[in-house]
Amino acid sequence: MRSKTIIGKIDIWLFVIYLALVTIGLLSIYAAAFNEAHPHIYDFSQNYGKQLVFIGVSLLVGFIILLIDAKFFNAFAYVFYGLSIFCLLLVLVVGSKISGSTSWIQLGPISFQPSEFAKFGTALALAHYLGKLDTDLTKFKTKLTAYGIVFVPVLLILAQGDAGSASVFIIFLLVLYREGMGGKILIIGLVAATLFIVSLCVSKWYIMIILVVIFALFLLMINRTKKNILLLTGILIAACAFVFSVDFAFNHILKQHQRTRINIILGKEHDTKGVGYNLNQSMIAIGSGGFSGKGYLNGTMTKYNFVPEQHTDFIFCTVGEESGFIGCFFLIALYIALMLRIIHLAERQRSPFSRIYGYGIACIFFFHFAINIGMTIGLVPVIGIPLPFLSYGGSSLLMFSMMIFVFLKQDANRMNIL
Repeated sequence: MRSKTIIGKIDIWLFVIYLALVTIGLLSIYAAAFNEAHPHIYDFSQNYGKQLVFIGVSLLVGFIILLIDAKFFNAFAYVFYGLSIFCLLLVLVVGSKISGSTSWIQLGPISFQPSEFAKFGTALALAHYLGKLDTDLTKFKTKLTAYGIVFVPVLLILAQGDAGSASVFIIFLLVLYREGMGGKILIIGLVAATLFIVSLCVSKWYIMIILVVIFALFLLMINRTKKNILLLTGILIAACAFVFSVDFAFNHILKQHQRTRINIILGKEHDTKGVGYNLNQSMIAIGSGGFSGKGYLNGTMTKYNFVPEQHTDFIFCTVGEESGFIGCFFLIALYIALMLRIIHLAERQRSPFSRIYGYGIACIFFFHFAINIGMTIGLVPVIGIPLPFLSYGGSSLLMFSMMIFVFLKQDANRMNIL
């Protein structure tokens, strides 16, 4: 009786969108990994059969989450976060190397990626901390603690050599901004990213001239007090130093394959057989789908395995080739609907924890969605992060599903919050 009451309270639209994406994911994996000798989708020796098991486990865990008291996740948020940090430390000791990074824990036939769990744990911990009544993000101590919650897992994941997964956590800065943090950090980050990219394409001396001109213009517009002049001078010196440090960071911190991928995106290199092979094949596959696609299971690029890792990071290629622009548009619309629905539900929460957690998972989904699709069409470098609910993999599907079901539970319980 209690389970019926709980299911009746959950937001049906968010649940339906979730089921639609999971179903499209299973069908896409079936198409990408189809084996004529094993045509049944429930064949557990094939990736599509395993994904079916992952879906079943995720739905079972989701149902259990709906039975748990909603306050449990707030009360034990730091426990989840602590467990995720412990797993990230553990993987540095006993981790298995897969796809170039030591970021997996092997338990017999099962592989688990702790960085996926860390996203979930960080979203809970950040929501718990910021949801306290006396939390004020204008205070330095509060901001420092919030940054610590976000960037501790980042450092541990970077130590594993998985820069792609580490980059996801940067999106939590948007949550901090929503909860009252000033926009300075976001502006500094945007300016730094812009200067980094421009410095790779344009002569440093041209950039220096532009910065000096901007400095002079600001100097003419502001009140020229000693404090303001010193502040502007400090910003100019910091910007110039950053520009001259780009080459060192690019050549000595980034790995060779990462440098090549960035150069390919910027048009400075053309490598269709080495590091750029996946991207080149991906763009060919998506482009060949045209307006309406080649039809389900009729994609030649998909059928003959021309795109490596197509059932994981490049699963969007399958949608693009077999269902064309129409299918891509529908899938992107579903993702946008998912994120907008989460934000809409987050804004109606009575509990600060539920609202902040909702924004946290919406930001995670947005980053994965934007970067994964962007890298398959050549807009961003290939960094190897999955497309939520579509890419093959038990760790990512389970964690994304847990994020959704915990939020569904929080929303279903919102009327019990005074």
